Amino acid sequence: MSRWTDRIMTPLRRFRRSEAGTATVEFAIIFPFYVTLFMTTVELGMITFRHSMLERGLDLAVRDVRLGTGTNPSHDEIKDRICTYAGVLPNCTDNLRLEMTVVDPRNYVSPTASADCIDHSEASNPLRAFVNGAANEMMMLRACYVFSPLFPTAGLGYSLSKDGAGNTAMVATSAFVQEPS
Repeated sequence: MSRWTDRIMTPLRRFRRSEAGTATVEFAIIFPFYVTLFMTTVELGMITFRHSMLERGLDLAVRDVRLGTGTNPSHDEIKDRICTYAGVLPNCTDNLRLEMTVVDPRNYVSPTASADCIDHSEASNPLRAFVNGAANEMMMLRACYVFSPLFPTAGLGYSLSKDGAGNTAMVATSAFVQEPS
């Protein structure tokens, strides 16, 4: 070998045999996975917490409706009760929509698969169904709450289905019998 080739090849051989920086390579490969896992965990925790609070708020509001015999609360009154009982849902009154329908227990027909949710990207979206029942009628109350994911571009937040405004919906359902007055 010539002296010139020796000058180039010796450092290259030394570089090839060196193990310095191997931890950096492993870190660069594994770190994005752990960050995504962390973000997904936080997102799932927030979704679970919000959903359980929505369920709690709906259950307590339905209990109030059941016990308040002879009253026919409006959409906004029930929505305010749910938001008060849920407590931690951000912008609850602006992001919650209710749908109440009569259910015939003897001739059950499944409600529509898609819940009536608010889409902030649309100008106006009137209520689809909100009917106060008569005495002894079975009622189904479905609450749809929309929220913005904490990490909308990574992990679980990225894979959630979103509306035109980038919000995701969660739905809670409850049924009760309208007590006679």
